[in-house]
Amino acid sequence: MREVTYLDFVSELEVGVFDTHAHLYDTRFTEEGRTPESILERAKLSGVDSILIPSDSVETSRLSVDYVKTHDGKSNVNLYCAIGVHPHEAKDFCDDSSEYLRNNLSISSRKASKIQALGEIGLDYHYDFSPRDVQREVFRKQLLIAYEAKIPIILHEREATGDCLEILQEFYKNGNMYVNPGVCHCCSMSKEASEILLKMGFYLGFDGPLTFKNNHKTSEVLINTPLDRIVIETDSPYLTPEPNRGIMNEPAHVGYVLKKIAELKKIDLNPAALQMRKNSLNLYEIEQEER
Repeated sequence: MREVTYLDFVSELEVGVFDTHAHLYDTRFTEEGRTPESILERAKLSGVDSILIPSDSVETSRLSVDYVKTHDGKSNVNLYCAIGVHPHEAKDFCDDSSEYLRNNLSISSRKASKIQALGEIGLDYHYDFSPRDVQREVFRKQLLIAYEAKIPIILHEREATGDCLEILQEFYKNGNMYVNPGVCHCCSMSKEASEILLKMGFYLGFDGPLTFKNNHKTSEVLINTPLDRIVIETDSPYLTPEPNRGIMNEPAHVGYVLKKIAELKKIDLNPAALQMRKNSLNLYEIEQEER
């Protein structure tokens, strides 16, 4: 593994950092010899004490749940998960998928499994791995499931802003959206589009691309977003932030996103960390845990 730069400001942090989006079950980790124990230990040494693991299919939903059951609390890191079907996998969505989601989003099941959200769900017109009409249909079905289960969503949107906002606004105006609608993961929308999400009650998630040079669009959106509507993510094993761009990402790097947010918002690191943690707990409706 290439030598990695780790946070030199961990000792300054007065509160644990929450990585709200990391695909820790991804086989890329094991292929590089990164065990769950080593990932969580590096996360803890980098100031991270909470991680949420999202899903992209029924299969990975099961993996997310199992990962939390097996590794929650290791290295004193709190683990949570989300279940759902990503737009890439929408073509495989069926009645069994709906049944799985509904059964596991019952209050008793999600409490036992620490399921805090439905996601990732949404639209992705960049790759079109699933037909666009199928993506929209499956997105609608899962939005309804989230509303009925009273649980926030993790929204994935890529090059589909118009259709995505149209569907969300339809649910919002018809009163079929949960009061805490969720988060726009790795927000890449325009300033104007992100403002529409904020008005509906969404949080915006920011990760590695925020730290990339010349990414002025994302920086503008971040600056325009109220501090109490921002959460931080890694999207591990993807989107590694500077200064480690080019290698595999993991939760230990999320502090660089936090640092960039503090710089752009022109506030000190600890107030930013405290607010990001509060936002994460509010988004995922988690009572404060201490380890």
